[in-house]
Amino acid sequence: MTSTPVIEVDRLNLSYGDFHAVRNLSLHVRKGELYALLGTNGAGKTSTLETIEGHRTATSGTVRVFGHDPRDRRAVRHRLGIMLQESGFSPDLTVKESVRLIGGLSRRPDRTERVLDVVDLTRKADTKVSQLSGGEKRRLDFATAVYGNPELVFLDEPTTGLDIQSRDALWDAVDKLREDGSTIVLTTHYLEEAQQRADRVGLMHTGAFHQEGTVAELTRSLPATIRFSLPGAAPMPPRAGRRPDGGFLIETFTLQKELHDLLGWAQANGVELLDLEAGPTRLDDIFRSIGNA
Repeated sequence: MTSTPVIEVDRLNLSYGDFHAVRNLSLHVRKGELYALLGTNGAGKTSTLETIEGHRTATSGTVRVFGHDPRDRRAVRHRLGIMLQESGFSPDLTVKESVRLIGGLSRRPDRTERVLDVVDLTRKADTKVSQLSGGEKRRLDFATAVYGNPELVFLDEPTTGLDIQSRDALWDAVDKLREDGSTIVLTTHYLEEAQQRADRVGLMHTGAFHQEGTVAELTRSLPATIRFSLPGAAPMPPRAGRRPDGGFLIETFTLQKELHDLLGWAQANGVELLDLEAGPTRLDDIFRSIGNA
């Protein structure tokens, strides 16, 4: 990655009548980065992305993609690949015709056969879109977004409806794009995907950033957890609270020390710690904390 921003958003505001959807939002996405823009329902992330993609005009603030206004289609559009939640292909076109059509509109050179192979749709090349399964249509969405290896790719819920093998294949293709220098902006409700893959996360709530940073930076804002159960006759462990299911929970910012002390206590008392789990907080815990704020 380099420090040169591919996307620059400065004090973006978006309003629809009296409704303020996005408030003074600023973000930068660097070349080669995988940036996950996440948010609770109604957080404003879709409006933000539509503005960055050039589909919507900001009420105020500035947005630049590759240094240009994203509405400047001649300067920007051929450098972008966009995978929407639903692309709305013509049901009467075949898979091959759909990829060739969208690929031609992108003005990026590529071979339809290569792209179909990347998304494992070669066998479906002559199948009409109307006859595809939901997962196959999702792979077709991805194929048209990455035609010609664009410099910047937006992935909106890319793995919805995909089985495990198809998900793995999609992420392998994303990894290859990144190796070739592409920048990825991801939105997903599968938070484990963002946690595993994102270089940075922007977490939106009610139109503004709630938090932004690396996954490690975000998860350090909440305590780590130790969860376990005990046999019925065991003594009460120190510093542990009861969970609704009858198990025990310890929350701590010093996970290693707390776990060491707990294991020592169990050894000294001859107690077996059942269903023991210990680790840092997760992105889904961050989401829950927003709702409780």
